[in-house]
Order: sequence, then C-alpha cells, then structure tokens
Amino acid sequence: MHISPSLRLTDRKRQAIVNAAVAEFRTHGFDATSMDKIAATAGVSKRTVYNHFPSKDDLFAHILQLLWDSSAALQAFRYRPELPLRAQLLELMEQKMALLRDAYFLDLARVAIAEGIHRPERAQEMVARLADKEEGVTGWLRAALADGKLKPMDPVFASHQLQGQLKCFAFWPQVTMGQPPLDAAAEAAVVGMAVDMFLAYYAA
Repeated sequence: MHISPSLRLTDRKRQAIVNAAVAEFRTHGFDATSMDKIAATAGVSKRTVYNHFPSKDDLFAHILQLLWDSSAALQAFRYRPELPLRAQLLELMEQKMALLRDAYFLDLARVAIAEGIHRPERAQEMVARLADKEEGVTGWLRAALADGKLKPMDPVFASHQLQGQLKCFAFWPQVTMGQPPLDAAAEAAVVGMAVDMFLAYYAA
C-alpha cells in the first residue's frame, strides 16, 4: 500500500512495518519470517517494530483486521425499498468487485489464506470473522426478503451463492494462480450475469 506523506512519522513507520510484513509473509510464510527481517524490509529498527506490535502474532492479527475492515463499504450498503432490486444488486456487487480488484486487499488475502492453510485453527477464526463482515450483503438480502421482494430463502446461504459467482472469476484465480485482474468489460459481464441469475431464481 502507498504510504501518504501527509501521515505523521510514527504512522508512516507503522504502515511501512505492515507493508513489509505483508511482503515477507507472502514470500516466506509466517513461520519463516522474523521480526528482524520485517524491520530490515521496513527500514526501521527492531525496537520500532516492537513498539508498534509486541509480537509477530499481533502484527498478523492487525493484517487480518485490515482485511476485515476493507469490506466496510459493503457493510454500509442499505436496502432501499423504493428502488428496483436489480439496480441495487448491481451497485452492491460492483462495490464488491471494486474490493476484489484492489491489489492491497488481494495481498492481505493471500497472506491470510496461506497462514490459514498451515494453521487450521486460525483458518476457522478467519472464516468466522469474514462471515461477520459479509453481513452487509446478507443484511440487504434479509431486508429485501422482509419486503416481499424475494422468495423464501436462507439469506446467509444466498449471500454466499451470489458473492461466490464473483469470486470464482475475480478472486480465487488471482489469489491462487496469479492471474491478472479482470478488465472492465469482463467485470461488468460477471456482475451482470451473477445478478441476473440470482434474480431469475430468487425474485418474488
């Protein structure tokens, strides 16, 4: 992530440490990365690293928090009964797609997923917290269901269905196989088809 020169020196150092940790965790994995190496990559002293993050686990937890916080825009999206379902869903999934194309978000996700594979208990924690953060989409579906605009369904299950259609083209190939992000036309096609398929099945 770019470090803004307008940040205070201590905040710039903190962001440099986080960026260095993401890079080192991606390249070498969590266990093989030392706080010394993170300090060297960040261009700060080891003491500075520990002043910001008492342990490597604390630093990793901060990275996870950044990942969860990235979905704040989806959390803020609210159902509007006066607007057509398709227009709202398109807007919501376009916001989701913008998140999935963000390079820093993808870097954070790679680090989190790789560590989750090595430590299943951490993976379970990540999945639980990510489910909470996807409540924005689930909440929208729940509101539309209560408004009588959707057929009876499980909003959590349907949320995973809808978002999964985007992720299979614009998240997993990029995270696991290093494929480039979709271009604008491909993104629009994926979003449009996902929304239309969803409404064809679930619209009341």
